[in-house]
Amino acid sequence: MSRALPKYNKRRVGLAGGAAAVALTGAVIAGTALAGESSEGGGPDARTLAGPGTISCPDVASRLPAIPASAQDEVTRNLAQLDQQVAEANKRLVDTVGQGGPNFVQNAILGPLEDKRTATVNRIATAIGRTADRPAGLDSLATCSLDAQGDPAVPGQEETGGAEPSAPPAEDAAGDAGAGGGDASGVGAISCPDVAPQLPAIPASAQDEVTRNLAQLDQQVAEANKRLVDTVGQGGPNFVQNAILGPLEDKRTATVNRIATAIGRTADRPAGLDSLAACTLTK
Repeated sequence: MSRALPKYNKRRVGLAGGAAAVALTGAVIAGTALAGESSEGGGPDARTLAGPGTISCPDVASRLPAIPASAQDEVTRNLAQLDQQVAEANKRLVDTVGQGGPNFVQNAILGPLEDKRTATVNRIATAIGRTADRPAGLDSLATCSLDAQGDPAVPGQEETGGAEPSAPPAEDAAGDAGAGGGDASGVGAISCPDVAPQLPAIPASAQDEVTRNLAQLDQQVAEANKRLVDTVGQGGPNFVQNAILGPLEDKRTATVNRIATAIGRTADRPAGLDSLAACTLTK
């Protein structure tokens, strides 16, 4: 009995030590598995937590009518631009993840992207309309959305789905005011070339449409100046250009193209109006 007892105790200690080692190994394995799942984004949930999502846009090509041969090259070039615009927006979404406030994706990525797409689909419609019926309703395909989990998102979902995924655009949106002067006492003002004096004689049939679009140009500048004030002190040195002046130029490009198209239906289409789209910040 006196000899067996130490041996029994020795076996008991050995078993306990082995069990502890197994438990420790299991914990390490479990911990490693969990860490690997979240860092590598093994599933949809992990992807949502780690990544900013993906921007998806309506397909324009499938909504076009028959394209005249004379317009084919221009339409193809602009369809390629639409793809490039989405690719650039998705890159910005990744590059600015974790920055900004709850409205930055909308204000600095989705909003500017919509403006660019509006200008591009208008160029497509104009190209087709030179020798065929101008397709209507393409503007409705300009709006894109943020898909955070692989499903098309409702506009604005990217702002409420989670702080990190929707924050990306800090670098662009906040910039509305950052580069514009960041000084709350005087952010400056946006000034743009005057389009009306550059127009030729306006046919009577186009007068209402031209007047309406000239009013839109004024409204666009007023909204940009308001945004300049509302976002003062936010963002980095490129924010005014990326989130206010750039989107404003895209909107003005689309508007002056509508003016040129309206005049061109019954008279010579005015050339060079696009050069009047860019605006500047003055202090």
